[in-house]
Amino acid sequence: MSNVCLIREVNRFVDQSVKIGCWLHNKRSSGKIQFLQLRDGSGYIQAVVAKNEVSPETWEAASKLTHESSLYVTGTIRSDSRSQSGFEMTVQSVDIIQITEDYPITPKEHGVDFLMDHRHLWIRSPRQRAVLAVRAQVIRAVQQFFDDRGFYLVDPPILTPSSCEGTTNLFHTKYFDEDAYLTQSGQLYMEAAAMAMGRVYSFGPTFRAEKSKTRRHLIEFWMIEPEMAFVDQQENMNIQEQFVSFVVQSVLQNCRAELQTLERDVSKLESIVPPFPRISYDEAIVFLKENGFDIPWGEDFGAPHETAIAASYDKPVFITNYPTEIKSFYMKPDPNRPEVVLCADMIAPEGYGEIIGGSQRIDDPQLLAERFDEHNLPQEAYQWYLDLRKYGTVPHSGFGLGLERTVAWICGLEHVRETIPFPRLLYRLYP
Repeated sequence: MSNVCLIREVNRFVDQSVKIGCWLHNKRSSGKIQFLQLRDGSGYIQAVVAKNEVSPETWEAASKLTHESSLYVTGTIRSDSRSQSGFEMTVQSVDIIQITEDYPITPKEHGVDFLMDHRHLWIRSPRQRAVLAVRAQVIRAVQQFFDDRGFYLVDPPILTPSSCEGTTNLFHTKYFDEDAYLTQSGQLYMEAAAMAMGRVYSFGPTFRAEKSKTRRHLIEFWMIEPEMAFVDQQENMNIQEQFVSFVVQSVLQNCRAELQTLERDVSKLESIVPPFPRISYDEAIVFLKENGFDIPWGEDFGAPHETAIAASYDKPVFITNYPTEIKSFYMKPDPNRPEVVLCADMIAPEGYGEIIGGSQRIDDPQLLAERFDEHNLPQEAYQWYLDLRKYGTVPHSGFGLGLERTVAWICGLEHVRETIPFPRLLYRLYP
């Protein structure tokens, strides 16, 4: 009786008979031999059907197979150094589940709209599967990093009565007789959790109703948001660079085949180890002006500015101490220079922009109350947040990393839409 296994497990069954449920990815024939390229989601393997070694029924069944037809195939696993996987299957029998006809996605070039309309099928392609496999490994690495360091996973709400950065770019809905919004960040709730549990992180979907069509933006995306009690901004940045390096090295260790499929230059990832360079906002302004950008002090950076700054480094770079006026109300001012805040944006190399935003949070209840007034935020909606400073306030810091933009950088992708199974874009809600 044959062993039932996945393609990624065939190394355990060399010279043994196995049965694999799979789809036909490709096929070629050479006279009395058919070469079937099979996939099962876990990997790919070539199966060889020799006419003089199988029954006429098996040969006929293999001959009928078309692209993306589904089948069970039984055969013997052989070591093969010429194969990309290192193994090959000698087929004994083929049991067809379904013959696929007129599969929409063909080897020819398709437009982006066509591929997005068929995203449910496009993700079967080797390149898209590789991206999603890397995404899964990034998620595993994220959880391992924080779990191994004593952080607690806490889930903030998806429906919120307010926002940590105003409601302009939020999706509004009715919560019975009240107004509610889809969350754009769990940060404020994570601060509450940190006051209970010390070091925490959340990992969940967030939503931005931004009418943006850039290659860096999605409407729905996933965020990793740690918050840490008794941690200042310097330690916050140290943890961020350790975190990002850990994730990248984990992908390098576990997803070599996928990175090869994506034709990613892994040498650029191998250098992602701490420490990361750090420059101040002031230094960044000087650099940009020296390189032809007309940008006044006090203006936020856009994609061209971030790309120009990152081009000087082969690792992510921290830009620290932005002007208070352009950052969120909860960021702690520099005690020695209150016109800037204790914050940092981590800019990825190769033009991928900001992947982390973080800061030390205001811990002074009076100053936080003043910030509510300055930003026209209703104190009654944020009273619970002010309570965190009223009852046992401590220095604390946190940051947020965008999963999809990070995956785009690690994979070397042109557009962030390929980093999530079913992207939500400005004009796309299907499929």
